[in-house]
Amino acid sequence: MNILQMQRPTILKFFSQSYFNRSLSSLSNKLQAATTKPNVVRTSPHEENPRILITGSLGQLGTGLAKALRQKYGLDNVIMSDILKPTKDIFESGPYVYADILDFKNLQELIVSHRIDWVIHFSALLSAVGEFNIPLAMRVNIEGLHNVLELSKQYKLKLFVPSTIGAFGPTSPRNPTPDLTIQRPQTIYGVSKVHAELMGEYYRHKFGLDFRCLRFPGIISSDTNPGGGTTDYAVEIFHEALRVGHYKCYLRPDTRLPMMYIEDCLKSILKILEVPNEQLKLGTYNVTAMSFTPEELAEAIRKHIPNFEIEYEPDSRQTIADTWPMVFDDSNARNHWGWSHDNNLDDLVSIMLNALQPIYAKNE
Repeated sequence: MNILQMQRPTILKFFSQSYFNRSLSSLSNKLQAATTKPNVVRTSPHEENPRILITGSLGQLGTGLAKALRQKYGLDNVIMSDILKPTKDIFESGPYVYADILDFKNLQELIVSHRIDWVIHFSALLSAVGEFNIPLAMRVNIEGLHNVLELSKQYKLKLFVPSTIGAFGPTSPRNPTPDLTIQRPQTIYGVSKVHAELMGEYYRHKFGLDFRCLRFPGIISSDTNPGGGTTDYAVEIFHEALRVGHYKCYLRPDTRLPMMYIEDCLKSILKILEVPNEQLKLGTYNVTAMSFTPEELAEAIRKHIPNFEIEYEPDSRQTIADTWPMVFDDSNARNHWGWSHDNNLDDLVSIMLNALQPIYAKNE
């Protein structure tokens, strides 16, 4: 027997004990590292902010609201979604995902995988468009809402759903129109919005869902093209005034409707999202800024473009407008949670013309 054979048990014992000591020391170091707070802060400064999903975000309100929310809550915390392909600018501006509100499982997966806290539900077919495709409007505006309501209840989300002046009808008081009154709209868009208001408030009372809803007037913006609404003449008129100096209006000259500049609209959404739930005495509030007629808007434009001309050729949208409020009473929003607007008619005209002038100057 050689010396190596004689010492093998001792050598094996030495290596085994040495390996055990090193393993124990390594485990001790790992446990200490796991229980010791690192000196470097690795969390995002926006980690405690809400994670927000915006459905139908490529519409008139979605892009502007996403920008405002990202500035406030962090770029990665606001996820835009739609069924349309976004422009390069939108795609590169922050998170964007495909979301079909009619696909419950798709929405559920998005909410879970992105850890969503708030849903802002913009997906809908507007008044004039909906009347030409009622079955689709029923699916998008009603079935889609049901999916969002159920998921918001299941995951305890804060849910904001916009409503509209179209939620009222010819038997509603039109001047002014209060928050609580008879609502019997005569368009599928209006019917679906009343349904959304009532279902949201039912879920609020029955299940404790944090549901918030604002009834908007016509929204005027230079950033997006008109989307088929009855009040869209108040956007089209600025484009045509600068492009050709003439506009053919599909409403009568004396058709008075409530309106709001988009920045005031976004301000109202940001405001109501932040109000403590216990401060809200209603689930649905009117908000507005001004009321005017096509004739009054044309006169305000002539202060900047003296030769501007307008003619009137009412179409089916006139019938819709005749059933809508002329003046919105938003005193509850102003009294309950401090809503206020910043822009009147003259402000609106100046802002729109200044924003659009460079576009049409390039085409001259």
